[in-house]
Amino acid sequence: MTAGAVDLGRRRAGVCLHLTSLPGPRGIGELGAAARRFMDWLQAVGLSVWQFLPTGPTGFGNSPYQPLSVFAGNPLLIDIDEIVEWELLRPGEAGRALDPAPAAEVDFERVASQKGPLLALAVDRFLAGPDSGLALEFDAFCAVNAATWLDDFAAYVVLRAQNRGAPWSHWPETGHGRSDLVARTRRAHEHEFERARLVQFFFERQWQALRAEARRRGIVLFGDVPIYMALDCAEAWAHPELLYLDETFAPIEVAGVPPDYFSADGQLWGNPVYRWDTHAADGFGWWIARLGRALAGADLVRLDHFRGFDEFWSVPRDAATARGGRWSPGPRGALFDAVTAIFGNTAFVAEDLGMITESVVALRQAYALPGMQVLQFLVDQPDFDAGAITEDCICYTGTHDNDTTRGWFDGSGGRLTGEELGRFRATVLDNVEGAEESIDKAMIFLCFNTNARIAIAPLQDYLGLDGRARLNTPGEPEGNWRWRADEAGLDRADLGFIADSAAASGRS
Repeated sequence: MTAGAVDLGRRRAGVCLHLTSLPGPRGIGELGAAARRFMDWLQAVGLSVWQFLPTGPTGFGNSPYQPLSVFAGNPLLIDIDEIVEWELLRPGEAGRALDPAPAAEVDFERVASQKGPLLALAVDRFLAGPDSGLALEFDAFCAVNAATWLDDFAAYVVLRAQNRGAPWSHWPETGHGRSDLVARTRRAHEHEFERARLVQFFFERQWQALRAEARRRGIVLFGDVPIYMALDCAEAWAHPELLYLDETFAPIEVAGVPPDYFSADGQLWGNPVYRWDTHAADGFGWWIARLGRALAGADLVRLDHFRGFDEFWSVPRDAATARGGRWSPGPRGALFDAVTAIFGNTAFVAEDLGMITESVVALRQAYALPGMQVLQFLVDQPDFDAGAITEDCICYTGTHDNDTTRGWFDGSGGRLTGEELGRFRATVLDNVEGAEESIDKAMIFLCFNTNARIAIAPLQDYLGLDGRARLNTPGEPEGNWRWRADEAGLDRADLGFIADSAAASGRS
C-alpha cells in the first residue's frame, strides 16, 4: 500500500502557515471558511503547497510540538459555523458565545472558554437524536480509529478532567490494572467518553472536507510529525512501555539538542525518550499507526528532528541545561525499512537541520527522502552557492522557528556586516529590484530560483512583516504561537510579485 503520494518531480512553491494563524472572524484560525479563503489566496498567487504545523490538542504553552495527543485533532480549530450548518447548534447560540471581531493574536484560553461549551452543546444534541447520516459517519470513524488511538484518547480526556488536569503519572488509577481502565472509564463516564470521541469526529469531518477541497484545487497539504511525544499526553499514558521511564513513570532521561544556532546551552525539550528496542520488537507498529494517521490527513509529511532517528541527544532528567547530554543510537534503517514497506518513501520529508553527520545524510539518502535547506542559515556563509542547492530538498527562506526574513535581516543594528553583507549583496540583493527595501522579496526570489523541487516561505515573508510577526522563538517559554494573519494583510501583499516569481521559476 502506498500513501497519498505527491509527485516531487514537479517544481512547486508554497507557504508555511500554522492553522491557528489563519485570518478569520474568530479568535483563532479555523478549518472551514477561513481555510477555504486562504486557499483562494494561494491559487491567486500561484502557490500550490500549504505546509502546516502539528494539529494536535495543545496543553501548557500551546506548543503544537507538545500536544496532549499525537493522534488527535485540536478542538479549537473546529469551525463552529459549520457545526451550525450540521444543525447541531443554532445561529444565535454561536453568535452570542463567540467574539464578533477578529483578534490580532490568539488568546488560547479565551477561545477554549468560548468554544468548549458550544462543542459540548453540539455533542449533547447529537447524542439526543443524531442525524442518521452523521451517525453512520461517526460509527465509521470509530470503527477505523477506536482501537489504535481514539478510545485511549477519550479515556485520557475523561480521567484528566476527573483528576483536575494533573499529569497522568499522578493519577491514582495509573499503574493499577490499566489494561482494562479504558473500558471501565467508558462504562463509568459514558457521556463524557462519547463527548471526547464526538469532538474528534467533528474535527476529522472538517479536516477531510478541507483535504478534499485542497485536492480539487491542486493544493498539496504538507503536514508535520514531531519525533517525540510529551510525557503528559494520551499516548504516553496508554503506552508507557514505549518510553524510557522509571517505576514512578518519571522520565529517566529526556530529549533535547546540544548547543546550536538557537541556544548556547542547547535546547532541553524535556520529552521522554523512546525505548527503541521495544518499538523494534513489534515491528514498529506504533510508528506505523502514527504515520498512517498523519498520511490520512496530508499528502506530504515532514519528519521533525530527523537526526534523532539516527542518534538522539539524551539528557539526564535533572540536568539544568542540555549541555550534559550524550548521543545515543536511534532505530536507524530498521524503522524506515518497516515504514517504507507499508507506505513507500514518496510522502516523507526529512527535517535534517542542525549538526548533521555523514550517517544522518546516508540514512536520508538510503530512503531517497528529501531534506531541507534554509536560506537564513546559508546566505552569509563564505562558500554559499545557491546553485549547489539540489533538487532533492525543500528550500525555505526561514521556518516557523526562525525570525521573519525582515526581522532576521534587521536584527539589532543590521544582521549582516562587512564581508557577509558583500556576499549577500552579490547573491541576493543585486538580483531583485528594490531588494534593499524588500529583503523578503529578495529571499523569496532566491528561494524560488534554486533547484529545489519545492520552495517555501512563511506567510510572514510574503507579507513583508518584521520580527513582531515571529511565531516561535526556541528556548523562550512565553509569547509563542500567538501570531495571526489578517485579511487586510493578505490583500496588501504584492500579489503580482509572488505570482510572477512562481511563474518565472517554473513553479506556478
